[in-house]
Amino acid sequence: MAQLRELFPSEVRRPPLGWETLRSWEDRQGLVLPEPYRTFVAEVANGTDEGPPDEGGLLPLGVKPASWSGWEGECWLSPEPFDGTAARTLDLAFPLEEEWQWEYDYYDHALHSALLHQVYQCGSVLLGSDRPGEYWTLVVTGPQRGQVWWLGDGCATPYADSPPEPPTDGFLRWVRHWHTGQGWWRSE
Repeated sequence: MAQLRELFPSEVRRPPLGWETLRSWEDRQGLVLPEPYRTFVAEVANGTDEGPPDEGGLLPLGVKPASWSGWEGECWLSPEPFDGTAARTLDLAFPLEEEWQWEYDYYDHALHSALLHQVYQCGSVLLGSDRPGEYWTLVVTGPQRGQVWWLGDGCATPYADSPPEPPTDGFLRWVRHWHTGQGWWRSE
C-alpha cells in the first residue's frame, strides 16, 4: 500500500470506501476483489481525479467511464449492439484466458457474439479509459483474476507486462509502469 499511496498523491485521491462499505459492495456483487486493488479502494482511494487512465483518472469502484454507454466500435462485429446501459455481471467469470482479436479472427455470429458481449460485461471492474472504445479492466472472477486487461476496438488482451500466469499484483504493476513513465504498454 505504501507504493500505491506514493504513486497517487493525496490531492488527486477520492476518499476511500472503508472496509464496511467495501464488504457490503462485495456481498451485493457476490465476489471478493483481488489484492492489492481491494485494500487500495478500502484504505487509500476509491478512484482518482487525475492520472491514469487518460480519460479522467482511475474510476471509483463500480463506475463506468462517461464514454461507456455511447461508444460505437468500428470493430464491434456482433449483430446485437453493445448496451452500455446494461448492468455488468461481475460474479460471472471473465471469459478469456488469452488475447482475442475478433477483428482479424474468423468471426461467426452464432459462436462469437455471446462471447464478445461477455468480454465487456462479465467478471471485471472498469479501471478507466484511454479514449472512447478503449477500456482498462481488472479481472475479478475466473482464471485471469487479478490481471489487468485492455478492451479495445477489435481485441481484448492482457496487460503487456503480465507474466504467463495471472499475476497476483496486476493492478500494482500496471499503475507502477504508468507512474515511472513507461506508459500503459511497457516498452520492449
